[in-house]
Amino acid sequence: MIGKEEFGRFEKQMVLEEIGILGQTKLKQAKVAVVGAGGLGCPVLQYLNSMGVGTLGLIDFDTVMESNLHRQILYTSEDIGKSKIECAAKRLKAQNPYTNINEHNVVLTEENAEEILSQYDFIVDGCDNFLTRYIVNDICVKINKPLIYGSILGFEGQMATFNYQGSKNLRDIFPEPPNAEDVPNCSENGVLGSFPGIIGTMMAQETVKVILDLNPLKNQLLLIDTKNWTNTSIRF
Repeated sequence: MIGKEEFGRFEKQMVLEEIGILGQTKLKQAKVAVVGAGGLGCPVLQYLNSMGVGTLGLIDFDTVMESNLHRQILYTSEDIGKSKIECAAKRLKAQNPYTNINEHNVVLTEENAEEILSQYDFIVDGCDNFLTRYIVNDICVKINKPLIYGSILGFEGQMATFNYQGSKNLRDIFPEPPNAEDVPNCSENGVLGSFPGIIGTMMAQETVKVILDLNPLKNQLLLIDTKNWTNTSIRF
């Protein structure tokens, strides 16, 4: 249940008919793992934390670099060279002391992914490489966990919810991952600082919709073009 000390923090969203005390309680009881604490992961973590998700699992192995700072807004100049997970956990605890923060400062692999992800009810994929994406997808299918997926390239992003109430998964759209050398990354293509925040915030919204069963993206791939402000939904 929601403690009386938390009512003031969440009262504005509990006024919503779709949320209320019951919905806020569902958020508090939810356990969400976020894979990647970078450009997408930072806004996902901040908003899920601020909205009252009860348990967050932070999964990343990297350290903060100066080139991260224009878009990975959980970190400051003082964090350069430090563990992303440790810095992110510190900020999130300061933002909302009622959230349980679990730190997984590891590389997610085929060997450890099931053990880590099985601790959570919902999985958010905010990572930056296809190898990890497919590992996460396959484990979610194996252990039957909903997966909120997001990716960005240039000014274009994608978002979907996989393996939700029997829905399709990543391999139903893209059966095999592309060769790493064929896929440009942010370091090669560049990224505008605000763009991961846009997609990451949408992923946080979608995660809440999945938790509360508020008509999330089931068997749909949403394509977002922020250069021309067009959205396309592809059903599969």
